Amino acid sequence: MTTATFTLVMVPPLPDETRSWPDKLVEAVPGIEVLCPESPEDVGAALGRADAAYGTLTPELLDRAGNLRWLQAPQAGPPPGFYHPALVRHPVRVTNMRDTYTDHVATHTLALVLALARQLPHYVREQAAANWAPDWSDGGVLPLSEARALVVGTGAIGAETGRLLAAFGTRVEGVDARITEAPPGFDRVLPADLLDRVLSQADIVILTVPHTPQTEGLMDAARIALMKQGACLINVGRGPTVRLDDLVTALDTGRLRGAALDVMEQEPLPPDHPLWRHPKALVTPHVAGAGPHAAARRFEVLADNARRFAAGQPLINVVDKSQWF
Repeated sequence: MTTATFTLVMVPPLPDETRSWPDKLVEAVPGIEVLCPESPEDVGAALGRADAAYGTLTPELLDRAGNLRWLQAPQAGPPPGFYHPALVRHPVRVTNMRDTYTDHVATHTLALVLALARQLPHYVREQAAANWAPDWSDGGVLPLSEARALVVGTGAIGAETGRLLAAFGTRVEGVDARITEAPPGFDRVLPADLLDRVLSQADIVILTVPHTPQTEGLMDAARIALMKQGACLINVGRGPTVRLDDLVTALDTGRLRGAALDVMEQEPLPPDHPLWRHPKALVTPHVAGAGPHAAARRFEVLADNARRFAAGQPLINVVDKSQWF
């Protein structure tokens, strides 16, 4: 019988997709012991033995995990509160699930861009009213071959989005807090502190950045006012980066041509929120990452890191906890 070299706790609540993961981990990672507690008492006891964990740890649960050395976050960008001060201070290494749905999110983002460029939100509403209302004006279409796009956040998703846009002849630039080399399809990538300087040049601004202390409220009234008149704003990163009240005002006043959002400050978006019915807005319910193989890809990140942890090798997708990504 193989003696367990480390213990990993699957912290509830967990989605159905993870039900098969404990058995698969045991098969994939020699020496791993996987615990799946359900009651609060059992969770605390299991964490007392844990070297590693998958899921979300509240400050109270983290306090019970005296031997914890690795925590695998269940998402690329966990919800607000995941990186609480106690977790940031704790020596535990945190890894996330970034780059597990890059292709899905980039494709969804491109669909949002095309929809705004071709006025699809307008035509969908007219279709619902059985109203034949063609717009042949020069301003009715945003030609991507003549447009400039600014991708805010040029990690895996931002880089792939820019590559796809470049195929339409769009001039693509990026800003990023860490990445300096321009990915394929990009003219250049600038430091994040130059965002305000380049916002006014972009016809399309695409946010793919995670929710961090620096990006919370990134696009507020002041920064939206720096955008080019008639530009489009697309957010597929995290909801708290865009102040929705300020966005609605910019749409109402004609400051922006349109906005397309897959993520919101508040999710679900309240039924009475004006964005649901705004003629210049397109809303999707945080589904940009939907697509085949997503669960399998997340499992592979967990399994790969478990193998690395057991062997004392560097983990992948390590997070700077103070920056939340």
